Amino acid sequence: MAKTDEQTGPDGQAGHDARAETTLGYEQARDELVEVVRRLEAGGTSLEESLALWERGEELAKVCRHWLEGARARLDAALAEDEAAEGAEGAEEAESAGEG
Repeated sequence: MAKTDEQTGPDGQAGHDARAETTLGYEQARDELVEVVRRLEAGGTSLEESLALWERGEELAKVCRHWLEGARARLDAALAEDEAAEGAEGAEEAESAGEG
């Protein structure tokens, strides 16, 4: 994939572009990771290219993990908010029932 080649520095090492990682969406990172894995599994690449692909794959996996952890945190927060709202409603109903 062209992105991997562009990210390889003059020393053959994969470059670390934090801006690219933060702007990649989950689906983009996942799709590129699938392509990296496909290229690695297909073989036929030099050692340097294989290492660069592996490093890019690790970066993409981190991006995916970041998105998934963020999604999990949002779900947990929404569930906690719902539970708190249900608890408050239950307390109000119990209080109202005690008044009558």
